[in-house]
Amino acid sequence: MAEAQTIPVGSTTSGQIAVAAESTVATRMSAPPSFDVADFPVPHGREEEWRFTPLERLRGLHDGSAVATGDGVRVDVDAPEGVTVETVGRDDARVGRAGTPVDRVAAQAYSAFEKASVVTVPKETVLTEPIRIAVRGEGGTAFGQQIIELGAFAEAVVVIDHTGDAVLAGNVDYILGDGAKLTVVSVQDWDDKAVHVSQHNALVGRDASFKSVVVTFGGDVVRLHPRVSYTGPGGEAELYGLYFTDAGQHQEHRLLVTHNTPHCKSNVAYKGALQGDDAHAVWIGDVLIEAKAEGTDTYEMNRNLVLTDGARVDSVPNLEIETGEIVGAGHASATGRFDDEQLFYLMARGIPERDARRLVVRGFFAELVQQIGVTDIEERLLAKIEEELEASVA
Repeated sequence: MAEAQTIPVGSTTSGQIAVAAESTVATRMSAPPSFDVADFPVPHGREEEWRFTPLERLRGLHDGSAVATGDGVRVDVDAPEGVTVETVGRDDARVGRAGTPVDRVAAQAYSAFEKASVVTVPKETVLTEPIRIAVRGEGGTAFGQQIIELGAFAEAVVVIDHTGDAVLAGNVDYILGDGAKLTVVSVQDWDDKAVHVSQHNALVGRDASFKSVVVTFGGDVVRLHPRVSYTGPGGEAELYGLYFTDAGQHQEHRLLVTHNTPHCKSNVAYKGALQGDDAHAVWIGDVLIEAKAEGTDTYEMNRNLVLTDGARVDSVPNLEIETGEIVGAGHASATGRFDDEQLFYLMARGIPERDARRLVVRGFFAELVQQIGVTDIEERLLAKIEEELEASVA
């Protein structure tokens, strides 16, 4: 039932499967999870969780020298009727409920934020319009905490849109009640100099469904850490991602799905395209199936398309299984350049090479774009892909 595929082409790619082993997913971290920044040593780049990250470009987020400024970010929430939007203090019971910081930057963000933004969808409420959260960078440094909570059997779509210029460290928590359904689209469309480091924590209730679509384009350094765990059987999580890494950009997505409850499902699918000198994408996909999580069904996949010379991908899927009583588990990773046969097929039918290359890339991303489900975001995304392709296939 466990499948591993590694096809390194123009990349550094590796995969691991461990059965009934010690918790390598946990021990890869240099320190146990904690809300206290003092519990984490300052990283130096030799640690497993930091070895791919350009620490010198984090603008002090990793060593405590970054200080919040008044012109950091502005957050605006546009919510349909019936949704509660609050600003709460650190003592609110919902703060930190979905997950604990697992690295120094996440702990720094938790220790430094002053007020948390909480968006609540009451139980059994089914929204027909998305909740839109606009995070606009205004040139400064900020630490943030956002919480999205759905009551039992509630259904909602949330779009979190990051734009502008900022140095931002934050934690985003998703809390799903039993039977709830939440789709989150997180767009990172920062200006060229922005730095964004964030831990996303999803706590999925019994028979609840969580879908995350992460879209990353802009920024100098973007490092996101989505994490999922379950509170009862029947929970499902779908984690999709799409990134387009340009010259000089560092985009890093580190995922962990912890199957800690029986009879839950997860599916991970991330795709990226890279172009230009020193474009660097990192994808780390960790799935842990604990001994008590019988009946688990999980799969994770990462695909990367290298459009030009000078780009680098590090793709590392990891799967740890502590019980043999599972439905299925597997992972796959592949990185490559344009498929010459596809190009030949299209060009042989009269399509110019420039247009043929565009079709290949658009087809590569098509299945993930369709997962968004928000028309204006899909159209904006396709337009952004076209804009990026102007530089690579012109």
